[in-house]
Amino acid sequence: MLRVVSTVSPSPAASDEKRLLEAARGGDEGAFQGLVEPRRRELHAHCYRMLGSVHDAEDALQETMLRAWKGLAKFEGRSSLRSWLYTIATNTCLNAIERRPKRVLPVDYGPATDPHDGPGNPLVEEVWIEPYPDEKLGVEDGLAGPEARYEQRESVELAFIAALQTLPANQRAVLILREVLGYSAKEVATSLETSVASVNSALQRARKTVEERTPDQSQQETLRQLGEDGVRKAVEDYVEAWQRGDVDEVVSLLSEDASFSMPPMSTWYRGREGIATWMRRSPLSGDFKWKPVLTQANGQPTLAYYSWDPEENAYVPFALNVLSFDERGEIEDVTAFIVRSSQDPDPEVQAQTPYQPADYGKLADVYGRFGLPPKLED
Repeated sequence: MLRVVSTVSPSPAASDEKRLLEAARGGDEGAFQGLVEPRRRELHAHCYRMLGSVHDAEDALQETMLRAWKGLAKFEGRSSLRSWLYTIATNTCLNAIERRPKRVLPVDYGPATDPHDGPGNPLVEEVWIEPYPDEKLGVEDGLAGPEARYEQRESVELAFIAALQTLPANQRAVLILREVLGYSAKEVATSLETSVASVNSALQRARKTVEERTPDQSQQETLRQLGEDGVRKAVEDYVEAWQRGDVDEVVSLLSEDASFSMPPMSTWYRGREGIATWMRRSPLSGDFKWKPVLTQANGQPTLAYYSWDPEENAYVPFALNVLSFDERGEIEDVTAFIVRSSQDPDPEVQAQTPYQPADYGKLADVYGRFGLPPKLED
């Protein structure tokens, strides 16, 4: 039976901003925390959109808070506190982008893999986009502002995040500030210290790129169209077929041109036949025991797979499988973010990844972000 884990967190209470601001300017760190805490989760989501990484977003958010604390005395209230914090966060992220390579998904990194070949070599994790625990961190439904074009959950979907990472940094910032957060062109120009004309030009180019690289219909639209019952049945059918090791049934639930990728592996497979061949050689060969838990990442249904570990005598975290659906209810993409992977490039080692020694603390930490247990009993 498929277990479901809820990761909803309550929203923080509203605070008396003026009173806290005055106290914080006087050096009251507690007042400062009360001032910024209600914005922490939305700022974290903003940093994630900019950087494509939970780790990088956490670092950028910490730097943002430090800069805000040091610069609070200079905040004159010409803009809202929220706008001021977003300005600091955006510029912090722009600085971070200059220091590291962009993050991608395997489908954007290279061509599909021949399923008869080995699993390939793992690449450093810093290359890959990371899954986002949107419910646990409090990403809201609906629009962030009246001028926004993207719903807040749409703006953390994998396809959208991947498209954002292909944009030049300034275009990325403009698109997020204008079309996700709903700030005016004048506000964005002030925030980025540029002209309204430059903002409008960057937005036009960014919008064109993103529209070319994302589906016509977002996952949020598709999920609403399928309905809760339709999505639940599609996920349960997939899980039941997987648990039986029925490869033919599993791939019948995929779209004809489906993709299956596994960061930190650059390996990915395209189409039912290729995915079926790989599944028979690896995860559904009968050599491994799996147990899934349904959760959510990036606003999408996600199966957190646990693999049997004889040393622990329990199922331990293995990979977060983020599912994307088409309008027919078929799964068109699975991005399996492997958390238990060996960096040893030997194909035989990679093929036996579930049985390799694991850092259980790391596994528990990654799954803990999604409100998932560190292990499951048999």
